Amino acid sequence: MTTPSAGFATHLAQAHAAVPDALPGAAFCALADNLLALLFPERAERPLTSADAVAAELHRFRAELGALLAAVPGLPAPAATLAAEFTVQLPLLREALLRDAAAILASDPAAQDRAEVISTYPGFYATAIHRLAHALHQRGVPRLPRLLAEHAHQRTGVDIHPGARIGPAFCIDHGTGIVIGETAVIGANVQIYQGVTLGALSVTKGLQGHKRHPTIEDQVVIYAGATILGGSTVVGTRSIIGGNVWLTESVPSHSRVYHRAQIHISRTEDPANELMFSI
Repeated sequence: MTTPSAGFATHLAQAHAAVPDALPGAAFCALADNLLALLFPERAERPLTSADAVAAELHRFRAELGALLAAVPGLPAPAATLAAEFTVQLPLLREALLRDAAAILASDPAAQDRAEVISTYPGFYATAIHRLAHALHQRGVPRLPRLLAEHAHQRTGVDIHPGARIGPAFCIDHGTGIVIGETAVIGANVQIYQGVTLGALSVTKGLQGHKRHPTIEDQVVIYAGATILGGSTVVGTRSIIGGNVWLTESVPSHSRVYHRAQIHISRTEDPANELMFSI
């Protein structure tokens, strides 16, 4: 077996030399996980027991974030400034995530307490990472928000673009297979089950910068497997979207949208025979 030609190696060397410096992706994702452990002692291996210890960790976080941001080309502001602005926002981020945890606890009969939600629920983790990524995305930080989003995607199966705008008290139940696009807008107290897609009707590059994903207003429940598409599609307040619905047009408030499947079950007369089902 022959090896690739010297010309191919030269071509690859030129490609390697042309790309921007590698981002500290792994370190940045680890820092995000450490931040969640700092904000929520339920996720910490060793909870901190004094205000001085917490203050020291916050100072360390700000310094590490600034150092990592300094390695990112094309920042909209100095790395130290962005790190300081992000750190100042942490109380509001924690408050928002506590509301998310409370919403999950209130809606899921299987949830025992808030600590269980915060420490084990993939929906809470995906939402937490999204809120961190979205805060950086709003400040124009390139690439790192997408790295965070993909980190959560790999761990939970929930794929949320950091540009998506998600309101308070957001509840993801189970979560696997959820996709939420860049320009989606989600209101307050919205509940989404596994396999839901909030996507675009068209994915042509010419639509970049346009609203391509739906708007979900307050108090909406979207059940498993539903697909809602289009930038002009609005699901009105307090609507319920049933499982496996395919929706490409707006529905008014208090709507009930269901997919009606025809399922027929038959059984032989003799119970001793094998059960026969036709679906």
